[in-house]
Amino acid sequence: MMTNEQKSRILAAIAENRKNYASDAKHAVALGVSTSVYSNIKKGDTDRKLSDAGWVSIARRLGVSLSGEKEWQIVKTPVFEYVTTQLALCREQGLSGIICDLPDIGKTVAARWFAQNTPNTVYVDCSQVKTRPRLIRHIARQFGVTSTGRYIDVYDDLVYYLRSLDRPMIILDEAGDLSYEAYLELKALWNATEHHCGWYQLGADALRAKIDRGIEYAKVGYAELKSRFGNVYQRISPTDSKERESFMMTQAAMIAKANAGNDINVKEIVRKSGGSLRRVYTALNKQ
Repeated sequence: MMTNEQKSRILAAIAENRKNYASDAKHAVALGVSTSVYSNIKKGDTDRKLSDAGWVSIARRLGVSLSGEKEWQIVKTPVFEYVTTQLALCREQGLSGIICDLPDIGKTVAARWFAQNTPNTVYVDCSQVKTRPRLIRHIARQFGVTSTGRYIDVYDDLVYYLRSLDRPMIILDEAGDLSYEAYLELKALWNATEHHCGWYQLGADALRAKIDRGIEYAKVGYAELKSRFGNVYQRISPTDSKERESFMMTQAAMIAKANAGNDINVKEIVRKSGGSLRRVYTALNKQ
């Protein structure tokens, strides 16, 4: 049973997220609820307006923890600063880019934060929407465009809406997980929204290998997509092993220090983490 305290946290997240949408109706579509239900819960009238499954769905979309765990403090690490600066530039100027770098260095945290705090910006975890219809319907819903009905209608409505928005931005995380058909559809959507939408792909070695392999075997779409996304794989972590280790340990220390309590041995946590931000997170949660 969803508690009132959990509902309050979700309502706070809804209110915060509302600023990124042009209207209540668009926000309601993005959250997967009717406009009447949205109107009621926005006023604080939550009694029997949504099932527990409905509340859980909204919490998942907005990244609200239902377990009551401590909120993770955002730290402006070098990776955070680099990724958010890149995203802001692409959004402002309708540009596109790709970053292929090590996993577990904070790329996703930066991308999610940017999307949550920037109007008309959508973050997509491609590992969850790997196929062409799921990807396009997900992007449409996130922008508040109706995602049900015929696929072609959803696609056309999405293109029309993106071209009407003020500096929309689509962030594709784990883009290497997309199926070939889904990845190819990005080219069509990019073409249809050229100069009207900013794009950014995030991934690790798998994304780079997927694109390069597609180009090597002359597979349709890969060379064109790489060109449209700037033709360069951005990277921030050092390539030298010793410099990379120092870089990762420094970031881990910044995050641990910002999120640890006064009675926690930050140096020990960072040492044991080996620079892994996930290990830092796990260790602090155990504390």
